[in-house]
Amino acid sequence: MKRVLGSAVALLGTVLLAVAADESQQSKSDEPGEFDIEPPILKQNLSNEPLSSKASPEAEVARLEKQFQLAKQIAASAARLYKIGVLSKAEMEQRLLKVIQCECNLAIARLAFCEEQTAALESLVASGENAKDELAQARADLAQLTEAAGIASAKRERAELEAAELNLRRQQKLLKLGVARESDVTRAEEKLAELRSQKN
Repeated sequence: MKRVLGSAVALLGTVLLAVAADESQQSKSDEPGEFDIEPPILKQNLSNEPLSSKASPEAEVARLEKQFQLAKQIAASAARLYKIGVLSKAEMEQRLLKVIQCECNLAIARLAFCEEQTAALESLVASGENAKDELAQARADLAQLTEAAGIASAKRERAELEAAELNLRRQQKLLKLGVARESDVTRAEEKLAELRSQKN
């Protein structure tokens, strides 16, 4: 009795496997089936660029502020992820460089917005409106933002130059070990030369 029952269960299992295998072969056709799964849209694959190329300076400042905050959050976890071995040192350095670049872009956008506001106030004063106090404050803000943008630009140039020098040394070491190619070293040298020429 047990033998007959065991044989029947084995036969039923074999039949079910054959039917399942036949169905899986049928579903592997070139045309999409009803059970095909679309991959989810990942946040990092979405563009940060605005839909219109002519965004207002105020909207541009808001967008760059969000981008700067996001870069700071990502960089904040970089040191911890590097220590536990999830990130390489080069990736950690790139995240920190991205923060400096976003900070510089934000400072430049704030300066452009302030320049636009100052120009609008100057035209109001020229037309006889009583906005001299506001204009004086806008000019003071403009001077501060000009200085901040200059400092941020210098910081960005210095950080990018240091990153390029570090990358060149890293590529040269990897070439000596036989891991990198000569083209990688050449590319790193060209990038460094380009940054040095921009600085001068």
